[in-house]
Amino acid sequence: MMNYAHYDSMAGLLDFPGAGFAARGRVLLDFLREDYADAAAELELFLDAIPRGTLDLQELHTRTFDVQALTTLGTGYVLFGDDYKRGALLSNLNREHNHAENDCGGELADHLPNVLRLIPKLKDEDLRKELVEQILVPALMLMIREFDPARIEKKNANYRKHYKTLIDPAGGCDSTIYRLTLSAVLKVLARDFPVTETMNKLSDWSSRPQTVDFLRLVEREMDIERDANPVNSGCDA
Repeated sequence: MMNYAHYDSMAGLLDFPGAGFAARGRVLLDFLREDYADAAAELELFLDAIPRGTLDLQELHTRTFDVQALTTLGTGYVLFGDDYKRGALLSNLNREHNHAENDCGGELADHLPNVLRLIPKLKDEDLRKELVEQILVPALMLMIREFDPARIEKKNANYRKHYKTLIDPAGGCDSTIYRLTLSAVLKVLARDFPVTETMNKLSDWSSRPQTVDFLRLVEREMDIERDANPVNSGCDA
């Protein structure tokens, strides 16, 4: 039976970073070099590019996934937005996390690191494969799509419009480098699970505008915030 313990380490790459983040990343890099050369190449580029200071790295993580975000780590949100389907997914994932005694650490059940940590704890192989093929792979492909330069510029234009300012990348580093981590995770999944056909089918789908689209969700949330509290949104006269 395959050992999926490395997904706990992969999840750590996407946690809010703390002390020792780079050192743990280097340990994982050594592991990936054995059987996941393409993922290791992505991870090495990421580790070479991240800020050296913990605070700068934390700011980069926040800028990428939270405040004026490029994308989100909520797999269900990426796939379904606020649709009822996300609620159903959260309910089902909560049940599986509880059964597996997988601590979600205060984050929602569909938070990408939590879902990655669930992989090695699941005892049902069919459920594990379903989780990877139907949730993780399509969500990662959509997250990675959000790092397209044209899409980033559109999101930044919205942030400038509503907040009158744009947060600069921490330490002047490349604000898109977390794309490498997401890509590395996707490559590891593609090596461990039979998802190549699924990825090929979704490749065109993930490049087209979708009904659920993070860029449009950003625009909608900015409009809601402006209408609800124009002073705080920076849109006051």
